[in-house]
Amino acid sequence: MLALGVALSASPASAVLYKWTDANGRVSYSDQPPPGNVKAEIVNGAPAASNPEAVRELAAQDQDLKKLQVQRADAQKKADRTRAETALQEQACVEARGRVRLYESDQVISRINEKGEQVFLDDTMKNREKEKLEAQIRERCPG
Repeated sequence: MLALGVALSASPASAVLYKWTDANGRVSYSDQPPPGNVKAEIVNGAPAASNPEAVRELAAQDQDLKKLQVQRADAQKKADRTRAETALQEQACVEARGRVRLYESDQVISRINEKGEQVFLDDTMKNREKEKLEAQIRERCPG
């Protein structure tokens, strides 16, 4: 008796339920496929057979997900570093162009030499410095 009860109670759990719309537009559900050439949708199917590899597959998927997360984090760090380096390079270019304009002006420019003395640049020295800066700008700065 007990075995028959268990067998009967397990039967509905594995039944397939069909859903379809008839010619009158009425939605019908049944455990039998619809009669004729009517397109039906399976609402719930039999439960999947247990997969002995499921735990291993789930662990592999988890490992792949973690690897992907690490790769994305590394890519984000690299992109952030690249943006920071680009910003620094752009700032250096702006400053170099500003110094070129300063060397092109008629302002008196001075520097402190290795002895700590103030040295004023003449036109030749200003042109030399300006040419060095322009070469660096051509080499390192876009546009």
